[in-house]
Parts: sequence; structure tokens; C-alpha cells
Amino acid sequence: MPISSSVRLGDQVTIHHPELVNLYGCAVGDETKIGAFVEIQAGASVGRRCKISSHSFICEGVTIEDGVFVGHGVMFTNDKFPRATRPDGSLQTAEDWVTTPTLVKKGASIGSGATIVCGVTIGENAMIGAGAVVTRDVPDNALAMGVPARVVGEARSPEETA
Repeated sequence: MPISSSVRLGDQVTIHHPELVNLYGCAVGDETKIGAFVEIQAGASVGRRCKISSHSFICEGVTIEDGVFVGHGVMFTNDKFPRATRPDGSLQTAEDWVTTPTLVKKGASIGSGATIVCGVTIGENAMIGAGAVVTRDVPDNALAMGVPARVVGEARSPEETA
């Protein structure tokens, strides 16, 4: 079943194609919209009135506050030193992983195709350009873009984009 019984869905959450998502052990806030081919893992949380566009991956350790836009194909990571095997060649297990948390603050927008490396905070109302690779914190109200992402200016306020 694509939406596990362990998922906590708020009121009026819209999942456009529930048969085409993979949600388990996560929390999703009221009035959030989730597109097709989205995975939200156990231990992740998405706030109220967010939009999670298709083909995005939100892993354990990611907290997304209210009113956040996540564009198509956005990828979050949660392990700073990922490996498939231990030094002896045996497969790693959950006990070998260290989850590094990531925070996306209220009102932020993340452009399509961005990658968010774990351990960062994306500030309130910040905007991340499409295709950016975020490797360090982005301040409130900042516009960051590029590979690696750099602050290049101020994000337009929600009032300016209305």
C-alpha cells in the first residue's frame, strides 16, 4: 500500500494520485498538496499548506515547516557519509547510519531539481533556484542558486509575487 497506516495526515491533505506515492511513518500537515511519485520517509515531517511537487524525495530527518513549496524532482539527503557496505565488505544496516537533520523554515521555496544536502537550514521565506545544490545554510529571505548554491540576493516576498 503506497500510503502506510503509520502516516499522520492532517485535515484536507490532497494527494493527487495516492496509488503513485510512497508515504510511511511521516507526518503531513493540514491542507498540504502532494504530487505523484513523491516519497516521504519515516521520521520526516511536512507542515501545513505546503506543496510537494511530483518526483520529490523527502527522507528521514527532514523537517519542512508551514507554507513551503517544493518543486518537481527535489532530493533531500540525510547521511553525510553514505556507504553500502562496512569496511569488512558486509552490507550496512540501519545501525550503521547516522541521520543528519535538515530544516526548511516557513514560507521557503525550493526550485525543481534542487538537491538539499543534509545538515542545512533553509531560512524563512528563502528561495532556492532550480537545479541548485544546497550544501550550507541559507539565511531568511535569501535567494540562493548554483552548484554549490550561493546567496545571490534577496528572495521576493510573497506580496511581491502575488
